[in-house]
Amino acid sequence: MPAPVNLFKKALREDTGLLTGLWVALANPHSAEICAGAGFDWILIDAEHGPNDIPLIAAQLAAVTRHAAHPVVRLPVGEPWLIKQALDIGAQTLMIPMVETAEQATLLAKALRYPPFGIRGMGASLGRASNFGRIADYAETADDQVCLIGQIESRLGVENVDAIVATEGVDAILIGPADLSADMGYGGKAIVPEVMETVEMLIGKIKAAGKPAGIMTGDPEMIALARRAGVRFMANGTDTWLLANAAAAMAAQMRNPDAASKDGASSGSTGY
Repeated sequence: MPAPVNLFKKALREDTGLLTGLWVALANPHSAEICAGAGFDWILIDAEHGPNDIPLIAAQLAAVTRHAAHPVVRLPVGEPWLIKQALDIGAQTLMIPMVETAEQATLLAKALRYPPFGIRGMGASLGRASNFGRIADYAETADDQVCLIGQIESRLGVENVDAIVATEGVDAILIGPADLSADMGYGGKAIVPEVMETVEMLIGKIKAAGKPAGIMTGDPEMIALARRAGVRFMANGTDTWLLANAAAAMAAQMRNPDAASKDGASSGSTGY
């Protein structure tokens, strides 16, 4: 029995349309499962800015398996030892922040794959990825099912985009406009013309190289630009943002129910 098919990677290759996603940073299996069942094509379990570690990521991967949303794991850094652990607990698609050179991209691609093509250690039989050794030919088939998404979010990454996207084993690129705009001197303000033009240029170069381009943005202008330019996967929000805003809206409604009633507001709940 081979390694499970990575349906997210398959969809990217087959160009089945825009794949919609949600950032999941609450570091909780219960909330991850709720988000995975909401109708998104993929969710991003965030260990860069969310308080996630390997055991918490493993618990979330297990919690979301019955839903169609594919779990992408973003690690805080692209260290081979951490990549090894993430793969062994069952992550098939990894997103690595701040990819800036072809040399870095090459190391990341090798870290995801077994020898002779890579440097991944031969210990998956101990972990969830191989169903704890029950997938006998996991190591022989896993390379085809792992997916590496590199993030370009700095001026150096922009300068080296052609070399990064040409790197064998880099399956897709996600653009981080907030960090990119900060590195360009705009303090995270991503909709200034220079940043918008840079993002559009990046999407064009990534597409021209035959790789899928993605983006994380909640700004309507950037969303419109990314859609026009042809991104293949996109996230527009986070679970933390959804919870914070829904909680604030409910608090406001409870303080002033008459105003909420006039506005047609409702909590959406029929009881507990």
